[in-house]
Amino acid sequence: MPITVNPLKEALFGATITLPEGVTDPSTLNDADFKELHDALHRYSVLVIPGQKDLAPHSQWKLTARLDPSTDKSGKSYGHGKEFRHAQSVLRKDGTSIPDQPQVQVLGQGKWPAGHHGLGDIELTHPTHFTFHKTTLSDQEVAEGKTRFYRWHIDSALYGLSPPVATTLLGIHVPPHEKELKIVYEDTKEELPLTQGATAFVSGKVAFDRLSPEDKELALNTTVVYAPHPYIFIGPAKATSDGLTMVSEGQEMPLDELPEWEEEKIKRLPLVWTNPVTGDHHLQAHACCVWKLERSNGEVLELEQARNELYRIMRPAISPKYVYAHSWTEGDLVIFHNRGVWHAVTGQFAPGEKRLMHQCNIASGYDPVCVKEASKEVKNS
Repeated sequence: MPITVNPLKEALFGATITLPEGVTDPSTLNDADFKELHDALHRYSVLVIPGQKDLAPHSQWKLTARLDPSTDKSGKSYGHGKEFRHAQSVLRKDGTSIPDQPQVQVLGQGKWPAGHHGLGDIELTHPTHFTFHKTTLSDQEVAEGKTRFYRWHIDSALYGLSPPVATTLLGIHVPPHEKELKIVYEDTKEELPLTQGATAFVSGKVAFDRLSPEDKELALNTTVVYAPHPYIFIGPAKATSDGLTMVSEGQEMPLDELPEWEEEKIKRLPLVWTNPVTGDHHLQAHACCVWKLERSNGEVLELEQARNELYRIMRPAISPKYVYAHSWTEGDLVIFHNRGVWHAVTGQFAPGEKRLMHQCNIASGYDPVCVKEASKEVKNS
């Protein structure tokens, strides 16, 4: 019996996966079943496979690498550069690597004793808006159960390396569901209820589809230029209260104070990426890390203008009706199409509360593309 794909009823995208009878490790699927999984990922953007708590780090890496044949299968190159833990990078506290499988990162919250896949004593810190946003929630608002999106993003170094095709995220120890939180949108006063530590997703296809015809044409003719060492570049700056982009106050690290960088390693990626399975267009940008926008007509939007423009076209897509906030159950393996969705961490933890997760994504061997005619060819075939 092949894998079973069950579309989520509570969201505009996403599906749960039931593995074939007798298969417990998704990395071992036969070629036919794996193709079904691969194609489902591109059609539904987020897949949830329950009951994977004991999935080995090697299997998680093997599965993630298998979703993109262009990745380095030797395991020696996986896209976590030396700047990943740089003292001024916004990623510096985001987890630790498993010694025998460094492509897999351990994320979470709290102190964990030695012995987890060869690690010594570790203390994990769940990223929260308190260290990243320009303004933060008050103690009273937190007591009322309010939280925020930490940072809307795609997983990528965005310098010298191509964005991963997929990310796998495994929930090993997750907080109980009875602690519910909510995000209150400051501009519209809408509310999004979610469970503690939920991971929020937005579909780049939905984001593109809801644009006006004029904005679609603009987006299709726009290249996003990312800053050199972007996570260090934005390290001293602060984000907007919805985690969508940065507040422009001139706080970014000067280019001549960044680690050594090369012009040819600066990432210039299309604003709209074509889904290779469906032919759909996905609006995909990491608006916190943008440096410039370049139009095909020669127009260039510099830092603040570029942020404002991305905010203008991206903000409507993070409205509550478009967000899928995954409520974690122990053993959930979430696979998401990193070239088709944006995602954000949510929530905060009280002292003593703990969480443990494994994350894997691998730099691709190629950059995403957007060829306007590609979608027509796919849909007409």
